[in-house]
Amino acid sequence: MVSTKPYLIRAIYEWAMENGFTPQILVDAQVSGVDVPEGYVNEGKIVLNIQNQAVQHLELGNELISFSARFGGVPVQISVPVDAVLAIYTRENGDGLSFVSEDPNVETEGEKSQEESQEESRKESREESPESDSGDDGGPDTDGSGPKRGSHLKLVK
Repeated sequence: MVSTKPYLIRAIYEWAMENGFTPQILVDAQVSGVDVPEGYVNEGKIVLNIQNQAVQHLELGNELISFSARFGGVPVQISVPVDAVLAIYTRENGDGLSFVSEDPNVETEGEKSQEESQEESRKESREESPESDSGDDGGPDTDGSGPKRGSHLKLVK
């Protein structure tokens, strides 16, 4: 069965072009089969403008995206496996789609930062309210220190 990813890429591309936007793809340049100018790769990724005025012979296939473009005035043939596309979006407003890795062993930067921030939150909450074996649930005003506050909720009958 063919992945939905190439169809979604084509749909966002067509939508962007019909609305006068500049479609761009974010590519993982380290994926096997990616053929892009190395000098333009930043942190293993490259953003490619695929607007029809910027490229020639654009083919948005089910397995491969290919086109010819100019980098620094030099024509270059670009080849990107669909699996290497991390996102397609518009330059003007950022609307589009980002894709999760199909390899479950590969984490994206967003997943890493989310996990790291969750771990930091857990560490901060442990530092702010140390756990005890008293059986309480760690809710507000259960540690006995400080004045007891009333509920901020109001009973309505």
